[in-house]
Amino acid sequence: MPFDRLVIRRPDDWHVHLRDGAMLKAVLPFTARQFGRAIVMPNLKPPVAVAADAVAYRDRILAALPDGVAFTPLMTAYLTDGTDPADLARGFEDGVFAAAKLYPANATTNSAHGVTDIARIAPVLERMAEIGMPLLIHGEVTDQTVDIFDREAVFIDTILAPLLERYPTLRVVLEHVTTADAVAFVRAHADSGRIGATITAHHLLINRSHLFQGGIRPHLYCLPIAKRETHRVALVEAATSGEAPFFLGTDTAPHTVTAKETACGCAGCFTAANALELYAEAFDEAGALDKLEAFASLNGPRFYGLPPAEERVMLERRPSVTPDVVLISEGDVVLPFRSGETLRWSYAGAA
Repeated sequence: MPFDRLVIRRPDDWHVHLRDGAMLKAVLPFTARQFGRAIVMPNLKPPVAVAADAVAYRDRILAALPDGVAFTPLMTAYLTDGTDPADLARGFEDGVFAAAKLYPANATTNSAHGVTDIARIAPVLERMAEIGMPLLIHGEVTDQTVDIFDREAVFIDTILAPLLERYPTLRVVLEHVTTADAVAFVRAHADSGRIGATITAHHLLINRSHLFQGGIRPHLYCLPIAKRETHRVALVEAATSGEAPFFLGTDTAPHTVTAKETACGCAGCFTAANALELYAEAFDEAGALDKLEAFASLNGPRFYGLPPAEERVMLERRPSVTPDVVLISEGDVVLPFRSGETLRWSYAGAA
């Protein structure tokens, strides 16, 4: 008997890009409408690198919230070769930082200030392991001789596996996993309780062939890039398993149309406009709607040591139409993932 209505605890988004300025004001309401909390990525220009930056950014996010909307941004620190372990630890202990983000330098959008060599931040990692501060990792190598479709798997073998051995108490989230290799690695370490993985809606729904369906599809281009169908199937199986290490992280990453549709387009899919509807579609297709609450609402809080939400929200099996565009400012728009398409599920708000 298929579900026609699904009630779950209000979910959280454990990986979100809210940007700043006009973009922040335009995209934040979509995330805050569906999610109670969100881990906010720090890759602004300049990056959110110290506690004072995070406090100021959090204030701007809260000021941009629509009236009457309850939403908690959880701030992260952008690690650089020069990150001060003491400032990072104070920020975590004072409740400013929920985690720190490792971007290998030049791996993705606004990562030029990222870490050039993991050895350069050894004192930072030692301190994080001591105080239980989670390390969130963009898990791709940046070596241009490594095929773009292999960069996640190579990162796991050459950097992540040795990292976990070197710091046996460090807590790690491998962000936006895209491969069967990542799923297997996380499962192999699941008993330790110190490794988690976020999975996006778009990686559950597309494979690499979709990027070229009928021509180049720049709004499906993201990093890590979508992989073969076998990897997408592995991600769906992991997300719908109910297993504790796997939880929701949209990696919603808005860019204007002009930044996407250009000779060197930006990486990122904007999924905040219909995130829960997209996840419901993926879980529905897998016959696993009963596992959506664990993935969306329970596993993430458990990993971060936070209580799950008491509030419930409802999804209904009735058509909803994705907005064609989201207006940012005069002449600047963002195209949501599946822009203008009709989805099978609708977000009905508080239950």
